[in-house]
Amino acid sequence: MWPEEAAAIQQSGRALTELRSVGPFTAHFIAEWLRNRPDPPVPPPLRDGFLTYAYARTVLDAHPEWREAARADHQMHTDETDGSSTIEEMAAAATEVGRERIAVTDHSKSLRITNGMDEARLQAQGEHIAAVNARGSGPLILRSIEMDLTPEGAGDMDPRALAGLDLVLGAFHSKLRLRDDQTERYFRGLDNPDIQVLAHPRGRIYNFRSGLSCDWQRVARRAAETGTALEIDAYPDRQDLDVERLRIVAAEGAWISIGTDAHTPAELVFLDIGIAAAILAGVQRTRVLNLLSARDLAERVGLVRATKKHDAIRGSRTDRSD
Repeated sequence: MWPEEAAAIQQSGRALTELRSVGPFTAHFIAEWLRNRPDPPVPPPLRDGFLTYAYARTVLDAHPEWREAARADHQMHTDETDGSSTIEEMAAAATEVGRERIAVTDHSKSLRITNGMDEARLQAQGEHIAAVNARGSGPLILRSIEMDLTPEGAGDMDPRALAGLDLVLGAFHSKLRLRDDQTERYFRGLDNPDIQVLAHPRGRIYNFRSGLSCDWQRVARRAAETGTALEIDAYPDRQDLDVERLRIVAAEGAWISIGTDAHTPAELVFLDIGIAAAILAGVQRTRVLNLLSARDLAERVGLVRATKKHDAIRGSRTDRSD
């Protein structure tokens, strides 16, 4: 998560101790390693496929046309659930790093470990966000939520409470260590009529959990069919979806949403990691929710809601006829 690679610092003649958590002893060790340049080890699966923050910034610098994507961050958390800061504090920090739109996506009620919100608290938060937006002094704040999805794809919130939100993320938070194919589970999640984004789809965490497995081509195709965006969670320990799977998503033409999953103001800068992943995977800019205007995003969300509702009604009628 250093903003620059250690090699670049050394080549410039600056002290390696500029880097976070690097003291004189560690700086000496790194300098010796850089001078000898041993072959880098092959990372184990739990640490494979992650970008450094410094590399992500280099990728983004080489593709300035993607800078517009950095104006919107579609996942973050506040002290309403498991974040550290208020809505106002997150909005102010977002302004400092150039965000013009943010989605406050606190957790839903089933995720008790995060102090998840019920419908009444969600309504109150929405009114608070509307009041902050009315001041017009910061980024546009989307009323949103990260709703917990069961392995069967069901949410835990009243659909009527979700219908008034600007964006609804759904996410799996249980049974994330299963080793068998979870393609059908993804289908059920993507078909959920109340969500427009499937958040951190694999559920992987650096050096801790490898995440779920599935036929990603089929899942990406279903995402494209339902209009549900697949998220690039740019949090450094998640980076989910990763570049390898994003290439499949791009080939199938599915939509993408990028969010930092920030729980503190300092973590908002990591949006660059998610944007770099999209660039490296060849994602089309026309398929990224972050690059839509607020009006176009609202239209997109409305279209997905209407399409899913229609498909759900049609499926229900088909089931009854059977």
